[in-house]
Amino acid sequence: MADWIDDVARALGEEPLTPAETARLLEVARDVAHRVERKMTPLTTFLAGCVVGRELAAGASRTDTLPRTVDRLRAELPDESAPG
Repeated sequence: MADWIDDVARALGEEPLTPAETARLLEVARDVAHRVERKMTPLTTFLAGCVVGRELAAGASRTDTLPRTVDRLRAELPDESAPG
């Protein structure tokens, strides 16, 4: 699977994800799926990608903007103990 996602990144003109980026994205996707609703996961990751892309276009680095965006997203998640 890692080869596949790296190939997709390159096909889309992006650098492959680092292991840290992959872990961070999968963790927040899991949290969205379990604490909000599964079908919100791809929509949420799309929105996060839009934010990262906008910040990259403005000159930010992916190293800075991806963690910041994931943290902003995580802040919007309901508490783990909140009823689903």
